[in-house]
Amino acid sequence: MAEDPEALTALLAGAGFLAAGEEAEELLAGAAGDRALLDSMVTRRLTGEPLAWITGRVSFCGTVIRVDPGVYVPRWQSEPLSRRALARLPTRGTAVDVCTGAGALARVVADGQPGARVVASEIDGRAVACARANGVEVFEGDLFDPLPVELEGRVDVVMGVVPYVPGPALGLLPRDTLTFESTLAYDGGPDGTTILRRVLAEAPRFLRSGGALLLELGGEEASALGEDLDRLGYVEVTVLADEDGDVRGIEATLAG
Repeated sequence: MAEDPEALTALLAGAGFLAAGEEAEELLAGAAGDRALLDSMVTRRLTGEPLAWITGRVSFCGTVIRVDPGVYVPRWQSEPLSRRALARLPTRGTAVDVCTGAGALARVVADGQPGARVVASEIDGRAVACARANGVEVFEGDLFDPLPVELEGRVDVVMGVVPYVPGPALGLLPRDTLTFESTLAYDGGPDGTTILRRVLAEAPRFLRSGGALLLELGGEEASALGEDLDRLGYVEVTVLADEDGDVRGIEATLAG
């Protein structure tokens, strides 16, 4: 395999990787001059294995997050959600990150508001171990079930990147996603809102009045959740979009 950055970039680009230059830099840095290790890493990447599993890390909001093989890889598209969550979290407040995965959102928010308590939940044992390695206080279990009862009614922010890909659309995910990552991190049910609706319904048990709910979603899911948000007492609902106008999430406040 090529140790030369330009040659490695050309190899990755020829294999169809869009950010070939950046990936080449990460692979070379990870190999740290070990030719055999670099060969192994590049071979793995050419099969489509996620780069973060190969290097063992990813940058999220400027923070290096450990990502173990088999654990959902945090995406840059989720970074604005963490910034919004941080903006809504009081200095000594409490936040909950459901479906935390490697713990990226929780870690960034905790670092940004060191006086607050940030806890997380995760159903996948591999991800739980990874999040703990990232310094996250994580409880293993389904959504809000494993959280300490003393948090009920006292949480300022509930956030999460929960599974929200509609079942029929799972086959449209990128090749490396389908081949390597578990659908557990993506499958949101028939229309993508199954887990989202559960979070909307269960969050008020923990949120204080005036607390914030921030969830990543896409497509028409924000509109589909409108009746649920109204019925459950959420107000000031804002649809979050990226620079291209694509829907990326919702922000809502639990009414008093």
